[in-house]
Amino acid sequence: MPRFLERYASVYVGLGKAEGIIGAAAAHHRLLWIPPFLDGNGRVARLLSHALLLDALDTGSVWSIARGLARSVRTYKAHLAACDLPRRNDLDGRGHLSEEALADFTRFFLETCLDQVRFMEALAQPERLRERILLWSDDAARLGERPPKAGRVLEAILYRGELPRGEVPDLLAASERSARRVVAALAEQGVVHAASTRAPLRIAFPARLAARWLPGLFPEAP
Repeated sequence: MPRFLERYASVYVGLGKAEGIIGAAAAHHRLLWIPPFLDGNGRVARLLSHALLLDALDTGSVWSIARGLARSVRTYKAHLAACDLPRRNDLDGRGHLSEEALADFTRFFLETCLDQVRFMEALAQPERLRERILLWSDDAARLGERPPKAGRVLEAILYRGELPRGEVPDLLAASERSARRVVAALAEQGVVHAASTRAPLRIAFPARLAARWLPGLFPEAP
């Protein structure tokens, strides 16, 4: 087993982006084929696949391959069983196991990833996220829950991805002191955050606003 694990690490560590995405499928089966644990190998393999895709695609854990595999358990297990078979002939790879079966599992694995991306995209409706956040911002301003000009900060962050703090006074046409108050109000509401007091501002997703900003994912409680 130590030799298998050493070989496993040498093959699947340090891959490029495209190779890492494709390799995540092969790594999933090969770990299960070894298998290194007395119990929980399936869970570990699914966690590993999630981590590999998180690193390669920067998914932010918005979607998970584990959910997709759980929805197709019988097909998933059938593919894994086929990957355990020895190669069929001289055209079926050069190793002990079937390369053709591994290619089929890789296709299934990647199609499952795409299915989960589409599923979460349909729920989150990212093309309307900016509209929903700015509508909430306008409503909050009318109710006096945030400074009137704070919407400009949110709009700039949504457009650019992040906003340097030094640009806030010019954006608001206000003094640095007033700009700091606006940023502090947004931070207190949990809608913007920064890694440090000097780091750029980024959008945040407070749980209390989840139903308003992402209604498909977090519907209102009955």
